[in-house]
Amino acid sequence: MSMVGLRRVVEPAGVLPQAAWRLDASPEIGPDETRIRVQRLNLDAASYRQLAEKHAHNGDAIRAEVLDIVATRGKMHNPVTGSGGMLIGVVEEVGPESPLAVEPGDRVATLVSLTLTPLRITDGLAGWDGLSEQVPAEGTAILFGRSIVGVLPDDLPPELALAVYDVCGAPALTDRVVRGHHKSAGQAGADRVTVAVLGGAGKSGSLTLAAARRAGARTVAVVVNEAERDALTKAGLADHVAIADARDPVAVAEAVGEPADVTVVCVDVPGCEHGAILATANGGTVIFFSMATSFPAAALGAEGLAADVTMLIGNGYVPGHAEFAVDLLRQVPAVRALFEARIAAD
Repeated sequence: MSMVGLRRVVEPAGVLPQAAWRLDASPEIGPDETRIRVQRLNLDAASYRQLAEKHAHNGDAIRAEVLDIVATRGKMHNPVTGSGGMLIGVVEEVGPESPLAVEPGDRVATLVSLTLTPLRITDGLAGWDGLSEQVPAEGTAILFGRSIVGVLPDDLPPELALAVYDVCGAPALTDRVVRGHHKSAGQAGADRVTVAVLGGAGKSGSLTLAAARRAGARTVAVVVNEAERDALTKAGLADHVAIADARDPVAVAEAVGEPADVTVVCVDVPGCEHGAILATANGGTVIFFSMATSFPAAALGAEGLAADVTMLIGNGYVPGHAEFAVDLLRQVPAVRALFEARIAAD
């Protein structure tokens, strides 16, 4: 049990680090722990949106609240959204009992959420204006024996690698689900699986579309405005791109058209559960990758719609997910272009 970080839980006692209100973020490591010198945080989209809207996009106020959350909780765990993000940094020290395949000097990305990562900020986030999800930072973070970490690829800028790793669970799980649906279709020559992605122009959405297409699916993307539609149409990742408010169930269903076999929610706003369910065929699957998802709303909404759908929580981890996402980025130039444009805009 030491491998899951119980020694770092300050309160309440008896819970795992993700569920804890406060963690001990001291830099001294235990035998199975690894200390990272932090270089950059990536706040998850739902958390950053909530903070930005709360503070009317005032960067100083956003920065102050992030600092307060980390100081109070010993981790970046937004108490409103329940989400955090991830980080990149350099390995400083590895405990003698750590099973992680890293060594001091490795530049790495933590592939586990900041909501369970002991984190200490030492520079007051002086290099961040508060107006982007990526946060230059100095400090320390602690990984446990059961944590996941990846050495950054040499051929990608660190900001790009961080953006990909932040959402790498989405394309890998989508690939698994699509291929599973192909198998259940039964015979060669069966109609292709249709995958609908709500929020298809975002980071997780564009990778998900690329993964679905590579798995042989027909792809439908739902986006929020003409600019996203035009960018995604130019990228050529979807067979059909439609504009709809993902919070409007009827509009989403009309935008998707023929119900999809698999619907993936990659939108960082609440209230998208019912549209995803309504747009999915009976016997299909809905994957919720948004941290803004209300799972009671999803469960009760499916019941109320008499929808025979399997609903999956995208937990961010599939074996090999980081390598899978980076490979997509390398092989699909349109995805890389969308990521680079988003980073430049930030």
